[in-house]
Amino acid sequence: MDLISTPYRLEEKPKHIAKLMTLENVSVVNIQLKKDETIAEHDSKREVIIIVRRGAVIFDVEGTEQLVTQDNVLHMSPLEKHSLRATEDADLMVLQVMP
Repeated sequence: MDLISTPYRLEEKPKHIAKLMTLENVSVVNIQLKKDETIAEHDSKREVIIIVRRGAVIFDVEGTEQLVTQDNVLHMSPLEKHSLRATEDADLMVLQVMP
């Protein structure tokens, strides 16, 4: 068993991105963004699952905007181009899963 700490870092600095673990078929990344911070368009070779733990983030996935909050989970297929913008301070987990 591993217990991995994910402290809230936005009080110390803007934009925090940390890879938490990599297993055979999944990588786990914690992203923390201040309101209006962005991450430029990119894609992943893996399937991606976004879980918002705090705040809200707008994802633009191939031209379609989707608000992701604690009330939903976003799934993206491999190679879907996406960018994101925090609409409020946000803390999210990114699971990159090998298909």
